[in-house]
Amino acid sequence: MVVAAVGVDHDLLVSLSESLFDPSKAIWASDSSIVPSNIPLIDNSVAQYVGGEKLVEKDLSNMALGPSPFPNLAHLVIGFESCGFKDDDFVAFCVLQSLMGGGGSFSAGGPGKGMYTRLYVDVLNRYPWMYSATAFNLSYADSGIFYIQASSDPSKVKIFQIADTASVIAEQFLLLLKGVVTKEELNRAKTQLKSQLMMNLEVRPVMFEDLSRQVLGHGLRRKPSEYVAKIDAVTSNDLLRISERMLSKRPSIVGYGDLKKFPDYKRFYEVFAKRSISEMKKRSFFGFDSPNI
Repeated sequence: MVVAAVGVDHDLLVSLSESLFDPSKAIWASDSSIVPSNIPLIDNSVAQYVGGEKLVEKDLSNMALGPSPFPNLAHLVIGFESCGFKDDDFVAFCVLQSLMGGGGSFSAGGPGKGMYTRLYVDVLNRYPWMYSATAFNLSYADSGIFYIQASSDPSKVKIFQIADTASVIAEQFLLLLKGVVTKEELNRAKTQLKSQLMMNLEVRPVMFEDLSRQVLGHGLRRKPSEYVAKIDAVTSNDLLRISERMLSKRPSIVGYGDLKKFPDYKRFYEVFAKRSISEMKKRSFFGFDSPNI
């Protein structure tokens, strides 16, 4: 058990914890005979990433919270295994996610929102028919997943937008293997990540959660300055190395919505197995007319 608090006197917290929680050992610790003998052992095995496909066909054309319906979109996710939060590459994957960035085709607000990230500059700005493209990196104790979620209109018969979307997002992954990350681009990604880290820790509920999670996950709390130093130490070679590590695994593909024109998993697998952008651009590679990428 972990007792955590923010903005509270430490001695007072210890005193309250000692008075409100019973320090006695559990009775089964002193008398094992009361414990059933057939209790299964705790499963301490780690997660095994296998990749694969999950498609959920659903009519989203009438989805609405009010009188105006949401746009009818098909949703695509392409992901690969990344690493757990205890892995040495954890911070490098966080920088990669910051570099890819992304968001929606319409974004209100001021500066500092990552409008110069790759998924904004090279995807949303170039392909106006795409509604969103966002990179995520989820890390757990034993593994993690790095993925890009994108959406587009499935009803455009002439250009098959969801197949085009698949090609565009696949290309973004393959471009990582070229290792072309400018100094300006890398510094911007690292600055954005450090900014998000420090601004989040200005809020006490987030400080409280950060303290609790780090103690549970690592057994101690690392100071923000330690993570800032780790972020600053990430190089473009690190990003190329983790991209190679990531794309050596099978892809994980998710489709949701109108999937009549959704590409077959075999096509995704071939694209990443061959690691060839030119192969992907072949006419009808995803089963329809080649997207103009």
